[in-house]
Order: sequence, then structure tokens, then C-alpha cells
Amino acid sequence: MKQEPIIINNYIDGVFQNSAQGLTMPLINPATASSYGTMPLSRVEDVDLAYMAAYKAFPGWSSLSAAQRSTILLCIAEGIESRAEELSLAECIDNGKPLTLAQKVDIPRAATNMRFFAQAITQFANESYNEPEYINYTLRQPIGVVGCISPWNLPLYLFTWKIAPALATGNTVVAKPSETTPYTAYLFSEICMAAGLPAGVLNVLHGTGAECGNAIVSHPGIKAISFTGGTATGKHISSIAAPMFKKLSLELGGKNPNIIFDDCEYETMLHTTLQSSFSNQGQICLCGSRIYVQRGIYEKFKKDFVAKATALKVGNPLSQDTKVGAIVSLEHYNKILSYIKLAKQEGGHILCGGHAVHPEGEYSNGYFIAPTVIEGLSNSCRTNQEEIFGPVVTLTPFDTEQEVMALANDSIYGLSATIWTQQLDRAHRMAKLIEAGIVWINCWLHRDLRTPFGGMKSSGVGREGGLEALRFFTEPKNVCIKID
Repeated sequence: MKQEPIIINNYIDGVFQNSAQGLTMPLINPATASSYGTMPLSRVEDVDLAYMAAYKAFPGWSSLSAAQRSTILLCIAEGIESRAEELSLAECIDNGKPLTLAQKVDIPRAATNMRFFAQAITQFANESYNEPEYINYTLRQPIGVVGCISPWNLPLYLFTWKIAPALATGNTVVAKPSETTPYTAYLFSEICMAAGLPAGVLNVLHGTGAECGNAIVSHPGIKAISFTGGTATGKHISSIAAPMFKKLSLELGGKNPNIIFDDCEYETMLHTTLQSSFSNQGQICLCGSRIYVQRGIYEKFKKDFVAKATALKVGNPLSQDTKVGAIVSLEHYNKILSYIKLAKQEGGHILCGGHAVHPEGEYSNGYFIAPTVIEGLSNSCRTNQEEIFGPVVTLTPFDTEQEVMALANDSIYGLSATIWTQQLDRAHRMAKLIEAGIVWINCWLHRDLRTPFGGMKSSGVGREGGLEALRFFTEPKNVCIKID
């Protein structure tokens, strides 16, 4: 993984440049705990420059036809696909995830995001309502300059998930990827330039949330904010943006239940539950971190699941057989370890994992944690109530449907849930009653991009995906005409 230092720059008005003050911060490869380059530390001045570029570009971009914008977005999708190996390696270096995961999931999905919204905008229709003496029709017009702030766990995947519908609907964008994982967003800027995206339509700033993110959220000219990240940060963004009457889309934390009934299709459930627990080191907002197993199969599941979790290879993200890579940062690594310590203090029994892993060679100082399975905890303890966002899951037995429903809904979060059962009536009944924005039955992480995505309670505000995203990034205007 040794290479020449990477110098990442902001992308403002079609030009790559350092921050206005010339400040930088190091880029850290979490698998080796070593620096591989630098990125700008953008502040208010940089946000102002990006806003002015986006503001100037808005009239031209918004006046293009949907078909014209679609053509450029399709070129961007092709650009992602043509540089897929480079982008996958960059995601691996930046985030610590296994290279195979970036190759199979992250980068293909980024291209799919661009292609999906490029096609969706050509099918986005306005409504009309006819009466004997009046015709009403609705215009859906772009908002103007919007802000998109994306997280570190699925960097390019979620960056494009926001930017694609914003651009498709005719907005111009000031975007900020996570300062922890900016590499693929920088490469994406190059792809957009090569695809012919006009200068100023997309502006990508790098910096911390406290400086750059705050400046984007509080800028009076930026009319909407789409954010994915932690619930605490979402509350902070709301406190700034709501009094300014900005449109807000917030996809926040999760503490998702995985409910397993004893009539499940066992082998499929076991394989998928291993994925839903430890994919991307458990750093996916949709991972099932609270596993509830009906008592009739609890002991069998525990034995089989622990054996499979223990067998997962942890280490070098570039290795083809690595299943669990590095935790994204030292700060997050320490947070996860602190929760494992807390679980022990709360009376939990560590069935496997529960410790850091130190691979040999250049990865010996990396941020690796063994897949961890814990049982014996109460539902109300902090380990079961607070988002850990790592390779840590808890096991809890249950007897009845009513009991597990109460346990599953006993959370401030409501992002997703997974239910394993062969009883169709039970599946529909539980899907209706469970407090989650997304419910998977006998599967996990299957995503049809036409469907709404988002959570209830402290898991967020609004929905992304399909028509929901296109509606968010437009303002509806009704026109009523009297017919003489």
C-alpha cells in the first residue's frame, strides 16, 4: 500500500485549489495508522467562494432540459466505471474496508446512483387537475444552491446518493465529504470535470464538520441541506438550519433489531446475519446490532454464529480473503473498545472477540477489532441502547412475538429492522407494527433505488431515494388558470 503522498484539493468553480488560508491536515490510512497525504482545512472563506460559484452556475444549469442534464450524469456514471479499480483502491486506503467490498459494493453502487437519477429525472412528471372552469398544474422547480454532507462509512456510495438527485433536478451543489475519507470524493471531482459538468455546478470542499460543515449549514444562500451522519450532529444541524427555514433531509443513527424466529430458513438466515452484523466492520447504519433469537433455536444459533464470526479473517484490507478490515479512525476504534469494556461492566458475557487485533508487518499498528458477540445484557443497558457502529452485536433470547416486538421497539432509533420467519401473516403483522423506516423480511440490504429510504424517531427526518429525493430537491408551485 506504499505510494507517493496524495495531495487532495478543493474543487471550486471547475478548478482544483487549496483552502483560502492554505491550511491542511494529514490523511490517515487506518490499516497502517500512517499518513498517506494531505487535504485542505476549508473554512468560511472557502464556503463563500464555493457558494458564489454555485450561485453563478445555477441559471445555466437549471435552464438545461432534463435530457441534457441526464446525458452529463450518465457520462459521470461511465467515468466512475472506467476508473473503478482506482476508486476501489482509494476507498480501501482511505476507509480501511476490504478491497473486495469496495470492488463489489461501494464503487458499482456509486455508478448506479448516478445512472439511476440520470434516468429518473427524465420520467419525473408534474401533476395537473382539471375542473369545469379551472385547470391547476404543479411546477417542480430546483431550489437553487444546496448543501450535501456525507459520512465516512460508505464514502463515494453515499456522496453520489445525495449529489445525483440534487444535480438531476437542476440544483447546483456545495458538497462536503467526511474529513476522515475524502479521497474518492476528490477523484469524483476529476471525473465530473472530464464528463463535461459545467464549472460551478458541483463544488467539493474538504475540511472538518466544526469549520467547513458548520459554514455550509449556516450559509444564508444555501437553501437546503442533505446530511447523513450521527444523531447528535443531526440535532446540531437542525438547531442552525431550522430557524433559517432551510429544507432538511437527515439520515441519522440506528440500533437495528434482527429478529429470528425458530421457523426461519436457518442456513440462509445464518449466512445473512453474519453479513448484517459484520459487513464493513459493522460500520453500516443498516447493520443489525441487536440480535433477538427465539428460544427454541437460541443455543444452536449461538454456537453456529460464534463459530462463523470467529472464522472471519481480520487484517490486510488488500487481501482477497479478508472479511473484516480496519476501523475507520483511531477515535472510532477507541470508542468501540470502550463500549466492549462497558458491556463487561454491565454484566455482558463475551462469546467471541472483544479485543483488538494486531496483524503482522505494516498492519501491526492498524485499527483492527475482532468480530464481537455478547450475550447476557438487559435490553435497557447502554450497550443495547446506544449506537456503537462497529463489529459488535448482542444476542438476546425471546419466547413470543409480543415480547420481541416490545424489545425491538424499545429504542430511540427507528432506521431498519430484519425479520426471519416463514409465517406470512406474522411477517406482515410485524412489519406494520415495528417502528422502523425500512423492514427486510428474510433478506437484508436489498435496495431497490425507487423505494423511500430513511428512519423514524432519532434515526432521521425525511426520506431519500427515488421520487422522494427528486421531490426534496425541488419546490412545488401550484398554478391555477381560469378557463373563460
